Parts: sequence; C-alpha cells; structure tokens
Amino acid sequence: MQLTKQTDFAFRVLIYLASKPAQDLSQIHLIATRFDISRSHVMKIVQKLANSGLIESVRGQGGGLKLAKPSNQINLREVVELMEVTLSPVNCHEPVCLIENACVLKNYLYQAQESYLAHLAQFYLSDIVTPQVRHEIFVTDISTQLPVFH
Repeated sequence: MQLTKQTDFAFRVLIYLASKPAQDLSQIHLIATRFDISRSHVMKIVQKLANSGLIESVRGQGGGLKLAKPSNQINLREVVELMEVTLSPVNCHEPVCLIENACVLKNYLYQAQESYLAHLAQFYLSDIVTPQVRHEIFVTDISTQLPVFH
C-alpha cells in the first residue's frame, strides 16, 4: 500500500510540529518551504488536521500552528485513516468485475491491509520524531544536504 501525497505531507507537517517545543507556534510558509511543498497544499492539509483535532491553529498576529495534543497520543493509524480518501485495497465496482462474487483475492487484500493498519496502530508520532529527524528538519540545508548554521 502506497500512501497518497496528502498523507505523506500530513505526516511531514505533524513531524515538523512535533519536533518543536510544545509551546512554539509554526507558520505554514516555513513548513511549506522546509519540505518544498506548495503553501496552498499545506494549507489544505493543515485545515483537515485542525478540523480533526490533531493540530491547533492560532489566528492573528503571532499566530501559527502547534500540535493539539502530545505526540505520544497521535497514533499513526489514526493519521492514515484520516488522510486517505479510500482505504479499499481494490475497486471491484468500476468497472464492475466479472468475478466479483466468486473472487477471493479481495479478501486476502483486505486482510493484508488490516494487518498493515494494525501494525501502524502500535506506533505514535513520538516514536518517529527522533533526535536525528529533528536535526534533519532544523539543521540540514535541503538544497545542499549540508548543515545550516543560524
């Protein structure tokens, strides 16, 4: 199963926010620039994450984004299920499959998908935000892969 770009980018936003101190606010344009994602795309993802209660958006001067709950309470499966448009591993209806009623392949695919999601359910955002990840986000220059010194 390959995640959509929307889910991939949602994870990047969450990882970025989890890599900062909990009280710090982050701006969309900084996240977009850091990951080389269009600002409008990040805005759509942020809206969905905020509507679901995973992140908090603070409006106005000095506003920004932060996690709405601790990273050890944001489950990876929850993020995938939120962001993926469909989790159906196969589409038997468009076009209608001739063998749909007799096919056992879809059962195997659904079982495999459930195993994948059950595996993800064991992990939280805090499990994937390691010191090395923080270093890559805030120290490495993505254009040259060299450390950035501020």
